[in-house]
Amino acid sequence: MRAIGLVAAGVLLASSYPALPSAAAPAAAAARPMAEPSPKTSPSKTSPSKKPSSKPTAKPSTKPSAKTSPKPSTTAPPPPSQAPVTCDLPRGYRGTIKESWAQKRLAFQRVWGLTQGQGVKVAVVDSGVDTGHPMLDGRVADYTDLTGTGKKDCAGHGTGVAALIAGRDLNSQGVPLAGVAPAARLVIVKQQNADRDEHGGERLPTAIRWAADAGVQVINVSIAAAPSSALEQAVRYAQDHDAVVVAAAGNATKDDGEDGPAYPASYPGVISVASLGEDGHRIESSGLQSRVDVGAPGKDLTIPWPGGGYNPQAEGTSFAAAYVSGVVALVRASHPGLHQDQVVRRVLSTADGNVGDGTGRGMVNPTQAVTAIVPGEDAPGAATTQPSLRPAKLAAPAHPDGHTTDVAVGVAAGAVGLAALAALCGIVVPMGKRRGWRPGKVVLGGREDDEEPIVTGTEGGTIGAHH
Repeated sequence: MRAIGLVAAGVLLASSYPALPSAAAPAAAAARPMAEPSPKTSPSKTSPSKKPSSKPTAKPSTKPSAKTSPKPSTTAPPPPSQAPVTCDLPRGYRGTIKESWAQKRLAFQRVWGLTQGQGVKVAVVDSGVDTGHPMLDGRVADYTDLTGTGKKDCAGHGTGVAALIAGRDLNSQGVPLAGVAPAARLVIVKQQNADRDEHGGERLPTAIRWAADAGVQVINVSIAAAPSSALEQAVRYAQDHDAVVVAAAGNATKDDGEDGPAYPASYPGVISVASLGEDGHRIESSGLQSRVDVGAPGKDLTIPWPGGGYNPQAEGTSFAAAYVSGVVALVRASHPGLHQDQVVRRVLSTADGNVGDGTGRGMVNPTQAVTAIVPGEDAPGAATTQPSLRPAKLAAPAHPDGHTTDVAVGVAAGAVGLAALAALCGIVVPMGKRRGWRPGKVVLGGREDDEEPIVTGTEGGTIGAHH
């Protein structure tokens, strides 16, 4: 009877809010994340931005440097006139949770003695988050809703992504789950209200620009959208403001129904992330059209779920991108002098290595990303600005000190004398003991003589000769 009731509730919910995910199971929304299309599905279920706007939603900036506006220079546009919705997601799993293979594989806790992401702000452009979840309580520094539907997560997707990046470590509470950079602060930009939103792509450029103006160092975009001039300009704007953009490398469905490269993952300078299995191979069954820079765990993942529960069967490039964003936060905290493009280079160059098509540089490696010495950087954590080249000046040699020289010569001579005396004693004293300290014979040409001696012992052992 309970199952029948749940089905009926799901039908009623679907008829009222067609954009909300299915209520059949906790994993339903996360199993089809925004950046992870499923093979052979209809376009409406594979792309959050089926018809992206060709008109920019925000005026491109003419100021390329982030250093001129470290603080937010703009405010988020008012959300569209839309009544807040009531979320009715299925209850998350609340039983015993085991540590996931992904957390063991990445082993990001090894670098927590060096960095946990302190002082770094990460923007999560997604479906919002549940700020009351134990993993996210106190982790959110700012929350902006661009949808007009309220500061809540009606998909569960954004909650999972944000927690994997910078969620609180719950091991002390008996839950073996933690974000990669638990000391980082989260800036939430809700740009759609479900795991799939046909109109959310039109707000994506505005969301990215707002995050950049908020002074974040990392922007996670677990969304697959079609290209547009507004989106490309927004990505460049963020990069010019020294923000690393990390995006999921899932396919996007074009107007003709065919899969194509996903954006913003395919724009230059963006870290494009694929989902990998335990062996490092890509786990997507469909052909990947997007460029891949690096990979991260993307299957059988445990993520927080709105309402305090968990989803132990999440998968997709959306969550793989979250792991990489967490690693980027660790690097930005431990190497604050690196510019965003240098951070990208460090993360890619320290990955585990390509193991097949669609794996890029391989599995992201948090320990190496933080601790490795990367050629081209002045030093780990040092500023990367190069000093001006000037003629080298060598120090003049010091004037000789006569007293010091005499002492040195005397010490050296004494040492040589002691060595010679020790060598002589080592030869003469044993010989004298063997002879009973009697003089030896001097023989030359078969006769005794005092010239050109050949010294022999009493037993006839020859010691030295001169001819």
